[in-house]
Amino acid sequence: MGDPQTSNHTGDFDKWCDDTRPHMLSIAEWKELMAIPAIRESWGLEPDEPPEHLRSQVYAAKFHFHSGSPGYVGDLYILQGDVLTGDAPFVLLRGKDGKMKFAEYEH
Repeated sequence: MGDPQTSNHTGDFDKWCDDTRPHMLSIAEWKELMAIPAIRESWGLEPDEPPEHLRSQVYAAKFHFHSGSPGYVGDLYILQGDVLTGDAPFVLLRGKDGKMKFAEYEH
């Protein structure tokens, strides 16, 4: 079975975008994640492995995020491995350049 067709609304697999429900990641987004060394290393994957290997080991969701302050509006990704270790899930968003990056928090 192949990947579901994406809608032309937002490039997602569904037609809604301005609410808090999670979206599935597209194959292009899985490929972006595989390009991030820290993501690959966390799951013991090599750079030349297909994104399906990561997808089979990770629970992932994308949100069309609209924050209050400081005002980030854009894609927010949450990744959790298939083992609950007590480590926090990975949280990524898109930088001003449009590329995925780890969310940074000020304490």
